[in-house]
Amino acid sequence: MKFGTKVIHAGLQPDPATGAVVTPIYQTSTYQQKAPGDHKGFEYSRTSNPTRKALEDNLAALENGKYGLCFGSGLAAVDAVLKLLKTGDEVISTNDLYGGSYRLFTQGFAQLGIKFTFVPMNNTIAIEEAITPNTKLIWVETPTNPMMNIIDVAAVATITKKRNILLAVDNTFATPFLQNPLGLGADIVMHSVTKYLAGHSDVIMGALICKDEDLAKRLYFIQKSSGAVCGPQDSFLALRGIKTLHLRMQRHCENGKIVATFLRTHPKVDKVYWPGFDDHPNHLIAKKQMRNYGGMISFSLNGNSKEDAFKLMSTFKIFTLAESLGGVESLTCHPATMTHASIPSKEREKLGIVDSLIRLSAGIEDVHDLIEDLDSALKSI
Repeated sequence: MKFGTKVIHAGLQPDPATGAVVTPIYQTSTYQQKAPGDHKGFEYSRTSNPTRKALEDNLAALENGKYGLCFGSGLAAVDAVLKLLKTGDEVISTNDLYGGSYRLFTQGFAQLGIKFTFVPMNNTIAIEEAITPNTKLIWVETPTNPMMNIIDVAAVATITKKRNILLAVDNTFATPFLQNPLGLGADIVMHSVTKYLAGHSDVIMGALICKDEDLAKRLYFIQKSSGAVCGPQDSFLALRGIKTLHLRMQRHCENGKIVATFLRTHPKVDKVYWPGFDDHPNHLIAKKQMRNYGGMISFSLNGNSKEDAFKLMSTFKIFTLAESLGGVESLTCHPATMTHASIPSKEREKLGIVDSLIRLSAGIEDVHDLIEDLDSALKSI
């Protein structure tokens, strides 16, 4: 089954009670049992819900996995993975990491005795040098947020497999339309469903997908025990959004390329970060493991003025200054003060998250309007 068919049909069946083509919203907390333990597969909606189960099966199919689990947010999904660990275990992650994940790692689980090491993962030598006998998990984000660095998932998987280390990949920016980490050797794929998968800026949700049955059982236990699950209404909305994922991602990629190319030639722009450029770091890896390059772009301004960045973002008419990304509408944010504010300033600057860095999520509007909006805003500074 091809991807464009999977998003509409995989894991989904007409409702057995009514024949409804669209998966119903099962707005219920509990389910009738004929006798204790004799039920139709559902007991209590924290454990499982038919609407959520349909979404989980659909996501598992899109990532070519076997088991899907949905959570109340992307960070709740990350939290579940970290709960596989115990005091004394160590995690290696990229030094260019989403600020929310960094905060959960360093201010949440670090105080429970789990050690986190952050290295530049575009260099696999740095990963190998950081591994110790206590390393139990490597957490990869690719493309990274917000610097769009590309990490070679297959190369990292070669390292983890021979050492029996779990490899988890945050695939939020790429989506399964562009990249399938399980096929590259990852053990777990994480998505902030909030972003491209749901795609309409109306859902908060996270997901995990894996192939291994024992690993899935451990994660299901954490999901059930912690209870950080999404509700049936959000599951319904996510399923609706996913049905157009392939169409939306095509336009995001088309618009992203045009926007990135325009910015690169503008005299007021210093650097543009987009993995589709031939000279982007690890572009050849992106070309190998991705099907296209996505609609996420970051750029900095000449002079590196925070004031100019703020003025530019406040001048936009179509790009909306807001947290998040991956919706049908174009969004912009200032990583240093918004998404990555929890990362110390010295660390941000080392990574290139400078005061004038602006992140764009190119939506699916007419690209001529997007270019006109960017050009007008740049002329204002």
